[in-house]
Amino acid sequence: MGKPRVLIVEDEPHIRLSLQVLLDRAGYETTSAADGDEGLDLIRRLRPDVILLDIMMPRRNGYEVCRAVKADSELRSIPVIMLTAKAQEVEVLKGLGIGAAAYVTKPFGNAEVLEAIRAALHSRA
Repeated sequence: MGKPRVLIVEDEPHIRLSLQVLLDRAGYETTSAADGDEGLDLIRRLRPDVILLDIMMPRRNGYEVCRAVKADSELRSIPVIMLTAKAQEVEVLKGLGIGAAAYVTKPFGNAEVLEAIRAALHSRA
């Protein structure tokens, strides 16, 4: 088995790049998308092992992408980790309620992101 594949769906270029660098250095294979529509297309084509998903994005937000993934019988087992500045409890509960495996708030620490990915991969094994 090769490196675990992580898809980063994030509209902010600096955050997307910093996550790619972090995950590449940690031994993951990364691909990224700049909005929800592109992300959903890549999820369907690449079948990543984990999805890092921003909530506030153009075209299709993270909640919509997560709902689409969890409604698809071929994709629903892929863990989704929500990454967002929306830290209110109601937002966290909404994300977890639609099937996200974890909810990481911005600004986040590198160790926090890596641990969320490790836990998501472990739960899928």
